Amino acid sequence: MTAHPGTRAAAAGKATSRVAARMAAIVGERNCISEASELSTYECDGLLAMRVAPGLVVLPGSTEEVAAVVRLAREAGLAIVPRGAGTGLSGGALPVPDCVVLALSRMRRILAVDLENGWMRVEPGIANLDVSKHLAPAGAYYAPDPSSQSICSIGGNVAENSGGAHCLKYGFTTNHVLGVRAVLADGSVVDIGGPVLDAPGYDLLAALVGSEGTLAVVTEVVLRILRKPEATRTLFATFPSTDEAGQAVSAIIASGIVPAAIEMMDRLAIVAAKAATGVDWPEVGAALLMDVDGPLAEADFTVANAERLVRSSGALEVRRPRDEAERALMWKGRKSAFAAVGRISPNYIVQDGVIPRSEIARVLGEVERLATEAGLRVANVFHAGDGNLHPLVLYDGHVAGQQQRAEVLAGEILRMCIRYGGSITGEHGVGADKVLYMCDMFARADIETMDLVRAAFDPGRLFNPGKVLPTPRLCGERPGPYVPHPAEVAGLAERF
Repeated sequence: MTAHPGTRAAAAGKATSRVAARMAAIVGERNCISEASELSTYECDGLLAMRVAPGLVVLPGSTEEVAAVVRLAREAGLAIVPRGAGTGLSGGALPVPDCVVLALSRMRRILAVDLENGWMRVEPGIANLDVSKHLAPAGAYYAPDPSSQSICSIGGNVAENSGGAHCLKYGFTTNHVLGVRAVLADGSVVDIGGPVLDAPGYDLLAALVGSEGTLAVVTEVVLRILRKPEATRTLFATFPSTDEAGQAVSAIIASGIVPAAIEMMDRLAIVAAKAATGVDWPEVGAALLMDVDGPLAEADFTVANAERLVRSSGALEVRRPRDEAERALMWKGRKSAFAAVGRISPNYIVQDGVIPRSEIARVLGEVERLATEAGLRVANVFHAGDGNLHPLVLYDGHVAGQQQRAEVLAGEILRMCIRYGGSITGEHGVGADKVLYMCDMFARADIETMDLVRAAFDPGRLFNPGKVLPTPRLCGERPGPYVPHPAEVAGLAERF
């Protein structure tokens, strides 16, 4: 006989209450949050449209405390949702009812730095940019640079396999993580990988990076660090439309140039960036911002070749920054684009998909068509060199039906990415937001195989439930805000 849903919910709530005091004994009373008014801070991550109140929030200060919290939660049968800085855009840190949110923001120490061998060991709560700030006096840095790098955490980057503008040349987080210390679902502590390259055995590290907190809780990370290049040269070019800008990207890559970064913004994104940062960019159809780096002679030669190629592709204007301050402002304009869109729209959805870069012009034409049919606007900002799109679907939540149309449009853009041979995510993760679309990209056998990998790490599936892998029910669902069935409202049925 199945228990009534209200009975199950009440039982979970009582279990959370019972373990609160024991959790506080592990991490300290001030680091165990159970008051409803304080729990509201942790109801969502950067995807504000999805909110669930957790049962408890615990902020451990060490690997030992994380392990003890995991063991206690497992004993009580409570789900665990790991959380970094809460800047994710896919609902990867979205709680489930009565869960324990394991927030790692207190764990932000730098544990070791080995410049000679090119690695450092950090705790997961340290901000991405703080790693490079610490290394800067020694002429070194950490390459992955998400737009949120001043606030996002290394642990969150590991969970989502974050990228950034410079991932074209230098790769994603997975290319810069050498090892981790992690707590498994039974509370045991394991070291996977490490400073020594090419360890024998299965590459479990590759499975862990990008697993979105579903396999283990990472408590230490060994990062690859690089020496700063001798020179960096930046090029800014404007175009009549994204067609010419896309042609310029293809020409640059086809010539053999590997830019450190090459970013594209369309007219709407340019307007937003100007309003937010004060960059003096013309309001044209598209703009490219590119970095090349390396030895001084190579950087100068490469940027000159790139300038010739963008001009021959139809550039309206080409600029090189006069000094480092102007270069920094240019990149501020690009990296502020997501937040800047709030200047031109009361609400928007940040999406993340991948296409072959040769299809940029055609895909953007399709996006424009879909947006027109939906009666909405889409601002496009993306890592053009590797085809990683970030369409920003603009809407007004106060206008009836607009949010629903925006969510459907965002989903159709993801499905279009799949049709063009791409992916539903390049760096933001699947989380709770895109789990519906996994069945469009993978066969059921593929998803079942992924679930077997998950079960090998976490047989009870207590780590971050509801993320990444869809249930068979979700495979048949359509996107859009959830409207409860009348029987559910009456307490006679429950949604699984």
